[in-house]
Formats: sequence, structure tokens, C-alpha cells
Amino acid sequence: MPLVDKYRAVRARTLALAAPLSAEDQLVQSMPDASPTKWHLAHTSWFFETFVLAPHAPGYAAFDGRFTFLFNSYYEAVGPRLARADRGRLSRPSLDEVRAYRRHVDEAVARCLARAEGDATVGALCELGLHHEEQHQELILTDIKHVLGTNPLRPAYGAPREEGKRVDVAPTKLRTFDEGVVWIGHEGDGFSFDNERPRHRRFQRAFALADRPVTCGEYLTFMRDRGYERPELWLSDGWRASREQAWSAPLYWERRGGEWALYTLSGMRPVDESEAVMHVSYYEADAFARWAGLRLPTEDEWERAALQTPRAPITGNFADSGRLHAGAARPGSFGMFGDVWQWTQSAYAPHPGYRAPAGAVGEYNGKFMCNQMVLRGGSCFTPAGHVRATYRNFFPPEARWQASGIRLARDA
Repeated sequence: MPLVDKYRAVRARTLALAAPLSAEDQLVQSMPDASPTKWHLAHTSWFFETFVLAPHAPGYAAFDGRFTFLFNSYYEAVGPRLARADRGRLSRPSLDEVRAYRRHVDEAVARCLARAEGDATVGALCELGLHHEEQHQELILTDIKHVLGTNPLRPAYGAPREEGKRVDVAPTKLRTFDEGVVWIGHEGDGFSFDNERPRHRRFQRAFALADRPVTCGEYLTFMRDRGYERPELWLSDGWRASREQAWSAPLYWERRGGEWALYTLSGMRPVDESEAVMHVSYYEADAFARWAGLRLPTEDEWERAALQTPRAPITGNFADSGRLHAGAARPGSFGMFGDVWQWTQSAYAPHPGYRAPAGAVGEYNGKFMCNQMVLRGGSCFTPAGHVRATYRNFFPPEARWQASGIRLARDA
């Protein structure tokens, strides 16, 4: 697909995700880590304006110079910016102005790509911008879920989707991998983020990995066994977080009539025990693994398993399915992608030999390689085609508003 057509398709999908929301919904910010939908719509345009148009489109006229301050996320080299926690105060510019800003940028990018056809630098920056936009498509869904899911009315994002039939989930099977030297990291000409490179060798001890994610039913057993009340299962900082934030179940779960229900983007419904559990923190995932007598995989173990699993093309329950919720953990599927991001026990750190790209765009990933944990595999909110076996997502260990789940491992 020509890059300009891909650009138009990705940008249109972002607007389509915002379409079910009222103008009021698009203004709301529910917590400092989340951003209003309107801000996402503007920021993704700011990215193209800042990194593609300003340096590579001679004569480009900015839509509004003040937007550089309002919609810069964290790029210190670009200049000062609005604090993340204050994004929900942006009653101006209006949503109509933000949409006009997107049209202004879209027209300019199309002209830029036509003039710079064959320019590898412009092409690479546009590719980065499109993958960045796909990340924000996922954030639009997870952030609006937090906005609506913490509203006492529990409003739905869209009409309920037809749910699949409940299935009986087979007990977890562990697949064993022998020890040896393995290659980790992205290779080839396809797109990857800088944090997936360079490709390098690692020695791995023998390990075994579960053939599916942990289900809601299995997590309920942990809860019924007082998993949230037993400090011996928890890391010290996790115990602190669970006490301070009064965790007793995954995010969006609540007791209704003596039974557990959960909030989805289609509204409230009973917990389906066959579905992959989602919206748990790293601390909860680690405590569950310890309770189960197992552990979380390292990201290298996860990547090796994903690379040795049929993956052309990568399939799974992604956002494009329209379900926007984790599905059943199918027996024996060994599905590594979709449904839930899977916590690993690996701290987010650079691959050996990593160097951040030069300039402001080098702030994209490298500056966050501290106090974060790696997740792998994509989720039901991730655009199909966005993830790879080498894709590294990362969040602080307390984070629960992302569609994060659990896959278990052990030494072999």
C-alpha cells in the first residue's frame, strides 16, 4: 500500500474510534495517567507537524503556534509543554478546532509525501508517526474505558457486542524449551521501534511456558483463597500499593448481588470465568504466580516462544474484532498475541548495544528505561498488525488501566 494511502487509513481509524463518544466524553480526564480523547486527536497531529512537516515541508505554516505547548507530550528538546495531569482542563481549543487541525495537517502531509517521494528520511518519520498513532488508538480506548468505567453510571462506549459462547477451558499445559543461546530483538527490513533493537544473543536456561493466559475463573480461586490478604505472596512494594489503593479484585470488577461483575466498553456484565483475566497490575500478576507455585516469564522467554509459534500472519483477538474485551482462553491454543498484554518479570531496560536515535525523536523510548516492567503480546485494544514478537510495551508495576493479564512460566 502506498504510504500516503496507509497514512489516510490510519488517521481515519483514529477519528472512527472517537466517533461513538459525545463531545463531553472527549473532554474528560479521569486520572493523571489518562488523557482526554480530544488531546489524543490533537497530539497525534502535533507529532506529524513537529517531526515531519516542520523540518521537511518547506513553507509549511503551522495551524496554531500555541499548539506546540498544548499538545507536546514529553519531548523536552521541542520545548515547554502542558503538564500531563492538566490536559483535562483544556476546554479550548474546541473539538471542532482540533478536527480542523487534523485536516490541516493531513493535507500538508499528503503534499509533503508527494514532493518527497522516495525520500527515505521522510518515509521513515511518517512510518514512525503512523505506529505512534496506532499506539494512541489503543490509548483512546483504554483511557475512555477508565473515564466511563469510573463514572458511577457505568455508561457504555458502544452497543453491546454479541458475546461468544462460554467454553470449558482445559487445564494449563506447560511447553518446555531447552537451554541454549538464542537470538533476541528485531531483524529485517520491516518497521520496529528503536527499543526492539539491536538483535543480540542471550543464554537461556531451560524453562516452561503456559499454553494460554490465566482465566478469570483461576483468578477468582486466588481471590477466594485470600490472595489479596496474604502478605507472603506479595512483593513489598506491591503489598504497599494493594493496601493503599484497597485492591481486592482486578480493576473494573465489583460485587453485585453477591456475584462478581465487571465493566466492559459495552457496559456491565457478569464475570465470565473462561475469559482471560485483564486489568491486573504487575504486582497482582506476580502475587498470583507465586500463589500458583510458578512465576512470570522473562521477556526473552516470551519472545523465544512467540518466534517458535506459527505466526504468519499474527492472529488473535485485537481491536479490529470490535469485541473490545478479552476472549476465552482457548484450550491448547498457545495464542501469544491479542486479548491481554502479558506481564513479564523483566525490567524495561535497553538491549545490549542500544543507542537512542539522535534529536528530539530519540526521546520516544529510551528516556523511560527505568522503573517500568515489560509486557508482551498486544491486547483486545491493540490494532491488528501493530504488534510483533519483538514488540516491547512497558508500564509502571502499579498500572492497571491497560488491558494487562498473566501468562505463567517455571524453570524446567
